[in-house]
Amino acid sequence: MAFDEAATIDSLWEARGRGDFFPDAWIGRLTIDQGYRAQLGILARRSAGGERRIGWKVALTSKPTQEQFNFHEPAFGHVLEQFSSGHRFPADMIRPGCEPEICVRLAAPITAGADAAAVRAAIEVCYPALEIVELRCDLRRDMALSLADNVAQKAVVLGAPVRMGDMPDLGGIETRVRVNGVEGAVGLGSAVLGHPLNAIIWLAGKLPEYGQALRAGDLIMTGSFTRMLPLAAGDQVAATFTGFGAVATSVAG
Repeated sequence: MAFDEAATIDSLWEARGRGDFFPDAWIGRLTIDQGYRAQLGILARRSAGGERRIGWKVALTSKPTQEQFNFHEPAFGHVLEQFSSGHRFPADMIRPGCEPEICVRLAAPITAGADAAAVRAAIEVCYPALEIVELRCDLRRDMALSLADNVAQKAVVLGAPVRMGDMPDLGGIETRVRVNGVEGAVGLGSAVLGHPLNAIIWLAGKLPEYGQALRAGDLIMTGSFTRMLPLAAGDQVAATFTGFGAVATSVAG
């Protein structure tokens, strides 16, 4: 059966409106390409409703995360909400989790084919960051449908910015994540496709396939240093990044 993009988006949008982010009727019906197209169609609906895309996320960039979700290539989603370090999230999130990442803000566009030097030159600042995800659906059961649901993205929490020219080598940065004071994960920037800049290079090459591009002012979440850590009501999370900074968040009890 031919892919009817408009009808697919209509159906997934209607299901989303009733709180069904992974409708049974669509399991196994979408290709990866169609999942991305559905994601961007839903983004257009949300934007028409007043929400604003502020950036992009690159997901599934570290081997532990790829193994966790049984998908062995990067993926992209979009970011709609950002908060400052210390933000407290409500307890009614859907199966929430967090991932420690480097987030960058672009001072200039980046086009497909850009090398690491061009990407570095386009970055204005870097932030120690936590991505907050909601596992609204089972990513391992149907990755295409998970892409349509924006790869579980909920929000990003950002620490203090550091100018790119003052940053240590991103690949050598180590993060330690503590949940309620207990160390839950340790990882290096090199876990992100060998270097976090590689995630941006990949994204700059992938987005034009869908009529999108990296623009000045965009935030980019470059991918998790570690596996995703689940969160529960009352949890407090802190991530430190060597030579860079820290970021924290919590969930209401």
